[in-house]
Amino acid sequence: MAVFTPVSDSDAQHLLSRYSLGELVSLRGITAGIENTNYFLTTTQGEYVLTIFEVLTFEQLPFYIELMHHLAEQGIPVPEPQTDCDGLRIGKLHGKPCAIVTRLNGGYEPDPSARHCALAGETLARTHLAGQSFGIHQPNLRGLAWWQATIPQVLPFLNGEQTELIQAVLREQTEFAQTSTYQQLPSGPAHCDLFRDNVLFDGTFESPRMGGFIDFYFAGCDTWLFDVAVSVNDWCINRHDGSFNTEKLNAWLSAYAAVRPFTDAEKAAWPFMLQAAALRFWVSRLYDFFLPRPAQTLKPHDPTHFERVLVARRAHAPALTG
Repeated sequence: MAVFTPVSDSDAQHLLSRYSLGELVSLRGITAGIENTNYFLTTTQGEYVLTIFEVLTFEQLPFYIELMHHLAEQGIPVPEPQTDCDGLRIGKLHGKPCAIVTRLNGGYEPDPSARHCALAGETLARTHLAGQSFGIHQPNLRGLAWWQATIPQVLPFLNGEQTELIQAVLREQTEFAQTSTYQQLPSGPAHCDLFRDNVLFDGTFESPRMGGFIDFYFAGCDTWLFDVAVSVNDWCINRHDGSFNTEKLNAWLSAYAAVRPFTDAEKAAWPFMLQAAALRFWVSRLYDFFLPRPAQTLKPHDPTHFERVLVARRAHAPALTG
């Protein structure tokens, strides 16, 4: 587990004293994630997740916390931030911002079926539409400006072929962001990190039920198509080479489009957006692998995976329908 800030039982008890959530029963670290410190927090009244934010600041956090609160009120299955006795949903622990949110039912599916993909696509479309009425704007902090600032930092660790690829894609994305096609893309609050392990399912493998979307702490206002591309680049691929599984991809996109049909601009932008989504995670994984922050135990993801995905997207991008 990536533990940047250890939390003791007494720490948790002191924090809970500010809420009306019952007494502490247990506190257990979550063995996933490299950005924040997370614990399962069980009290006499229910089950929650405690997150301590290691990168996001007190000034940045209202967007994420209030977005989840807004979506929960709109009936979207997301963790609901809890409000303390002073009416606040952002607390402080060891000098760092923290939040307590409800723990959703279910678990993530490492090898999703087409049915899982359809449920995820449908729910993401509903999430996008529900977010339209959210009043806070914050850009995706891992968007184009971050790629432009971060790629020079990882270039010393790349070979010549990788350097040529990453610089070419960055140049193309920078140019595309200035086009009228890009400017026409529908946008709003987006999850921006909807990998399989950020979606929970209840029920059985054959008859899954949506448990909900978690980990909104990479969310930001971006094009909704980027959110879709991030998702299908993880949900709908053959992992050995990054190519798409056509059945899963069609199920994902069809279910999304049944709720929010894709525009002509989105269909034209699709090849660029698939590459943008692959680039974003190749860059972040390169950074985490070669320039990690200190942690007690930290296992960064393999950056070559999204290099393969990016190469596959440049070789072939299926048409966007729906």
